[in-house]
Amino acid sequence: MRDYQYPLDLDWTTDEMVIVMDMWEKLEQANETNIKAEEFLRTYQKFKTVVKSLGEERRLGREFEKISGYSLYHTLQEAKKNPKGRLKMKG
Repeated sequence: MRDYQYPLDLDWTTDEMVIVMDMWEKLEQANETNIKAEEFLRTYQKFKTVVKSLGEERRLGREFEKISGYSLYHTLQEAKKNPKGRLKMKG
């Protein structure tokens, strides 16, 4: 387990928090080992059901990048380039 807190909104329901935490876990996986791009994109689609606005997505993504060093935006761009392949960010 990481020694940092995932960015979450305390107004979210438990289910919504689980969806967002899953996004952060998949983002870590894409940056630390690898993940199927389509699995990452599926998780991102669920994430967007909770984090609907682009502004909020960017804010949370920046918060997460600040504590982890992993960019949601750049990882997402890589996943979209090759949606059928494996996603492994170069660290």
